[in-house]
Amino acid sequence: MPKSKRNKIVSLSKTKKKGKEHKESIVNSIREAAESYNSIYVFAFENMRNLKFKEFREQLKSSSRFFLGSNKVMQVALGRSASDEIRPGLYKVSKLMRGDAGLFLTNMPREEVESLFNKFEENDFARTGSIATEKVELLEGPLDQFTHEMEPFLRKQGMPVRLNKGVVELVSDFVVCEEGKPLSPESARILRLLGIKMATFRLNLICRWSPEDFELYKEGLDESDVECA
Repeated sequence: MPKSKRNKIVSLSKTKKKGKEHKESIVNSIREAAESYNSIYVFAFENMRNLKFKEFREQLKSSSRFFLGSNKVMQVALGRSASDEIRPGLYKVSKLMRGDAGLFLTNMPREEVESLFNKFEENDFARTGSIATEKVELLEGPLDQFTHEMEPFLRKQGMPVRLNKGVVELVSDFVVCEEGKPLSPESARILRLLGIKMATFRLNLICRWSPEDFELYKEGLDESDVECA
């Protein structure tokens, strides 16, 4: 019998070494880029959509570079304090690498960067666990948007439906989701079927660094937040 791949022994020392090498490679790439570009931005992202982000990255690759991944690794690359930062003032950027964040290094003018990020927006279907932006309720009666073949699937999603002369019919009013509450897997599927997009993929600028100055964009933040972060 052929040997099962599940029984293959993998040396933990090798996997740890590869992980360490990968992190070191990222650190070196960020440090090299930090020396090559005029400005460095921290941005936060909401409702990440990989395909759309890849398109945006490709659009700017001739003049810029993006880094996403472990915030801790990116902080190490830039320097966590004034004593180990790789360029003066970069530790302030490092302090703001929190949550869903990334680095954008570029030679583009500030006004152009701000315009691109402010305009960037992509509406998409919300996923399980996302917060509903509005209440969606379906009223009792025929659901003409659904074919009769979909009736069993809709019932599995918890909808009180039946077939009436080949037409899918809602037996009683049904609340798909409530505003401000997380979406269940069933709610997310129903919203997709209804064509209702509740998620918006955005990139929000947090700060900008250049050799000449440092600027905070996010409301509610000031220099003291950076010093104490």
